[in-house]
Amino acid sequence: MHRHEEEEVRSLGRGRSAKKREAKAIEELALRLTEITVSELGKLPKSPELSKEIEVARSTKGHSSRKRQIKHLAGVLRGHEEQRLAIEAALAGQSVSQRQETLAFHHLEELRDRLCATETFEAALTEASTTYPHLDAGKLARLARSVHEYNDKKAAREIFRRLRKAAEVIEA
Repeated sequence: MHRHEEEEVRSLGRGRSAKKREAKAIEELALRLTEITVSELGKLPKSPELSKEIEVARSTKGHSSRKRQIKHLAGVLRGHEEQRLAIEAALAGQSVSQRQETLAFHHLEELRDRLCATETFEAALTEASTTYPHLDAGKLARLARSVHEYNDKKAAREIFRRLRKAAEVIEA
């Protein structure tokens, strides 16, 4: 084989390293399938045979036994390429939606923290009022003042609940 042909084979991903990377990725998928919640697992497209193998791997307790079972599950996944690709796509979609939910949650926490801080209260109240027009700004201001004056943790939690409820109304 000429040097140019070798480089072409490597660039197409048919070399030994590419195969090892693919095998490692499938093993990581198998491990992820054993670690996700039962509800997330139920949403994934899979055959009864694959479901059984996943359950066996999830229920295996010993470290070495579990590793061996995950490798076996990876082998089963290699044999069911269409299902593996569908599962990967579904997990990628879940990851994106989970990431978006987490970012939205952090944004609400950050807005609540700015409402609870005296220095940033006015700007945060204006932002909350414009972002969530149906939010009761007067009640929010009273709750924030309670936090400012008395360090009221209950009021801070209530601010967050109201912000989350307002965000859910907008999303619906």
